[in-house]
Amino acid sequence: MLMNEKERRRSLVASAAITIALLVPAIRLVTGPASLGSFAGAAVPSGEGAQTAAATNKAPTVGGKTAPAMKTPWGEPDLQGIWSRDVDIPLQRPTRYGDREFLTDEERGELDRRISDIVSRDSTDDRRIRRTERDVNAEFVQAPFTMHLPVGRRTSLIIDPPNGRIPPPTPEAQKARAVLRQFQLALLEPTSACKEQLPGCAGGKYGPVSPRRNETPPMYLSSGGGGSINRADGPEDRSLSERCLGGTLPDFGSWIGGFSRIVQTPGAVSILYDMNAGQGRYRQIPITTAPHLRGNLRQWWGDSRGRWEGNTLVVDVTNFSPKSDFQGAHENLHLVERWTRLDADTIEYVVTIDDPTTWTRPWTVKQEFKKQSDAANRIYYEPRCHEGNFGLPALLRGARVAEQAFAEGRGP
Repeated sequence: MLMNEKERRRSLVASAAITIALLVPAIRLVTGPASLGSFAGAAVPSGEGAQTAAATNKAPTVGGKTAPAMKTPWGEPDLQGIWSRDVDIPLQRPTRYGDREFLTDEERGELDRRISDIVSRDSTDDRRIRRTERDVNAEFVQAPFTMHLPVGRRTSLIIDPPNGRIPPPTPEAQKARAVLRQFQLALLEPTSACKEQLPGCAGGKYGPVSPRRNETPPMYLSSGGGGSINRADGPEDRSLSERCLGGTLPDFGSWIGGFSRIVQTPGAVSILYDMNAGQGRYRQIPITTAPHLRGNLRQWWGDSRGRWEGNTLVVDVTNFSPKSDFQGAHENLHLVERWTRLDADTIEYVVTIDDPTTWTRPWTVKQEFKKQSDAANRIYYEPRCHEGNFGLPALLRGARVAEQAFAEGRGP
């Protein structure tokens, strides 16, 4: 997809700011100390409340003794509440940190200052373009791009492999990505972005309309990151993220939204994920010893089966749809999630991610989330994402108008 000048600049700004914490802010749901935050991050207490890795792996203690786990009225560990994070931590570790898991206080302070400076400059530019044609998108992204949470202590959410990075893709996955990329580049060839060699050309070359213009996409366009093409013949050409349907499991949050609300009943755990621009969704996890669905039954967010191991909720997730997409993994994705309440205000989420057709080895992510105020958020305003619903028909109409103009000799 081509980016306008402001989007391109913001992309460059974000790349500069992502030294360790991505340039992604928190949006407040209510006024007060409880913020319901944004993208992938972990709620590791910062400042005086910061915990070491060893401390976060220990059970809550009172007077040196292990404190009893919080329980529901029917005797199961209580995970209920609204949960979010209060610091920003990138999914993958920057290579310069090697196997180092934590930042020093000095490093965190310097990164916070650098990001604040970049965000401040970005905000100043936004003020200059207000009430102009370039301001079309500013209202939607103004708050996210002019705020940020403190940088967390950890250098990555990934804790295994030790280098904190996603394992290399398998040859099969590399081939699939190359096939999609070549198709995307072919459709970009006749664009002005390639003619002027702008970043939106993504390394492609300028040329006439490719004969691949009439081909079916090599994969289902389920996500903006891996499924955008320069074509608008019909709804099938547009990424689901344009209609706010880009949510996947596992969920590490997004640049807007990013909190979870957990509700328990005897025999089930329900989770509301409020993520991105109104892409909220509900997930039901049965607590059962029943086997997974038959292999031919596939679901967008897979088939979850939960069980209790002590005070930890363990969830096994399989049976993803071939149309699902998490980092290039589809129907062979397998997750093992572990939810543990460390204390009254903290939940630890650990997920091991495996797909032998996509990565050369499994990998594990750990996040911690802080409990938000139930009283302050007693009225929940459910998100709604309508720009994709209205935008898709307009986008398709615009493509037809452009085609007609081209047929009449009025095209570019």
